[in-house]
Amino acid sequence: MYDWLIVGAGFAGSVLAERLANEAGQKVLLIDRRDHFGGNAYDFVNEDGILIHRYGPHIFHTNSADIFEYLSRFTEWHPYEHRVLAQVDGQLLPIPINLDTINRLYDLNLTEDELVDWYASRAEPIDEIRTSEDVVVAKVGRELYEKFFRGYTRKQWGVDPSELDRSVTARIPTRTNRDDRYFADKFQAMPRLGYTAMFARMLASENITIKLNLDFSDLPADVRYRHLIFTGPVDEYFKFEHGRLPYRSLRFVHKTLDVANYQPAGTVNYPQGEDYTRITEYKHITGQVHPKTSLTYEYPEASGDPYYPIPCEANAALYKKYESLAAGADGVWFVGRLATYRYYNMDQVVGQALATFRRIQAQHAPRQT
Repeated sequence: MYDWLIVGAGFAGSVLAERLANEAGQKVLLIDRRDHFGGNAYDFVNEDGILIHRYGPHIFHTNSADIFEYLSRFTEWHPYEHRVLAQVDGQLLPIPINLDTINRLYDLNLTEDELVDWYASRAEPIDEIRTSEDVVVAKVGRELYEKFFRGYTRKQWGVDPSELDRSVTARIPTRTNRDDRYFADKFQAMPRLGYTAMFARMLASENITIKLNLDFSDLPADVRYRHLIFTGPVDEYFKFEHGRLPYRSLRFVHKTLDVANYQPAGTVNYPQGEDYTRITEYKHITGQVHPKTSLTYEYPEASGDPYYPIPCEANAALYKKYESLAAGADGVWFVGRLATYRYYNMDQVVGQALATFRRIQAQHAPRQT
C-alpha cells in the first residue's frame, strides 16, 4: 500500500515525490512509461563521452529565489547565460532582436534611442493584439516578422502565426540595447553534473519506489494506493472523452563531429528554408571540454510524443471540457504541462508542483479541535 501513486517522473512528478517523501514522510510509487526519470530534461553521456540532452536543449532560468534554492538542494550549478543566433539572409544575428541585430542586418549605425524610433516607423498599428502575428507586427513591422518569426513559427507549430495565440511570440522580447542573452532572468545556470544527476539526488529516498517502462494503463491490479497525482496528458486520463487535445511533437537527430566546435553559440535558429528549426551544440551550454562536439537538430512534427500544447482558441475551449472533468475527479491531482495543457517553462512546472504540495499539506493536515 502506497500513500501516493505519481504518474510521470518529470519535473512535476519528481518534485512532488520528493516533497511527499521527505517533507511529509509519505510512501510514494513513482512510475513512468519511459525507460528513465527526468522527463524531457533527461540528459546522458553519449558514446563519445559528451553530455547531451535526449530531447533537445533544456536551459534553466528563473526569477524565483525560492525555486532556485529548492533545486540547489540537489545540484551544484554551472553558471550559463544562453545566447541564440538566427541565420537570416546569410548572416548569424542575435535573437531576440536587439541593436546589433538591426545594425548588422541593415548595415546601419543606430543608437539605442534611434532604434526606438526605427521600430516605431515600421510597426503596424493593430487595434487588438490577439495572435502571434499581431504581437510582432505591432512591435517591429512586417519585414522583421517575415525574416525572423513567420517561417520559424510555421515550422515549429504547423500553422501560421496568425492562427496562434499571442502568448507564443509574446515570450520573445524585442530589445533596443545590445543585450544578447536569450533570457533576462535573475538566476541562469545549468546543473553542474546534468539534470539526470540532479533528479537522482532528488529521488534518493527510502520512501520513493520508482518503476520505469510502466504505463499507468498497465499498472498491476495488486498495486494499491490512497491518492493519485497525474502528470500525463489530461485527455488521455479521461480516455479522450471529448476528443484529443492537439500537441506538436519533435524529432531529434543527434550528431557528433570530430571538431572542437561547430557554431559560435549554444543554439542557432533557422527561420528560413531548412526543415529543422534549430541546431544546439551542448558544450557551449554545459562547459564541458572535449576534442569532439555533439549537436542536436530539431524537426517539428505533427505526431509523436506530446511536447507543446498548441495555444489557440479552439484548443483552449476543448481543454476547458477536460479541466471540468479534472475538477470533478476526487482524489486525483493534475499537475504539469501535459496535465494542465499549458506551455510552461521548467521553473514554472517546479513552482506549480511546490504550490500543489502546499495545497496537499493544507488539505491533509489534522484538523484543530
